[in-house]
Amino acid sequence: MIAVTVLPMIDVMPKPGTPLVKVMNDRLTTMAGELQKYLEREFTDEKGCEDLVIYMSYNSKYAVRWKTVNDVPVHIQNHVTKCCGNLGYIQWKELDLYSYKVNRQSGRSEI
Repeated sequence: MIAVTVLPMIDVMPKPGTPLVKVMNDRLTTMAGELQKYLEREFTDEKGCEDLVIYMSYNSKYAVRWKTVNDVPVHIQNHVTKCCGNLGYIQWKELDLYSYKVNRQSGRSEI
């Protein structure tokens, strides 16, 4: 069985006067939990790898984006891509992910 972890990359430093941020962060946390439970069921009998780690966040237009952040076999990656695509999530581009990490380390709250 694969240990599936889906991490919501929430905005921990919301801008003042934006109550929508809390609602959106709660929504993202819920979606990440639901995706994790679904993928755990899907990969119950899978022995191709030990761990699957996925980051989820919003892009600047509040579309949900996702990224597998560890090495997994191609068939697992393809299945995750299909599941996330069916849910309307978009794949997180490498450049965007790097930018997110740099902004977080500098203390800015931009995504």
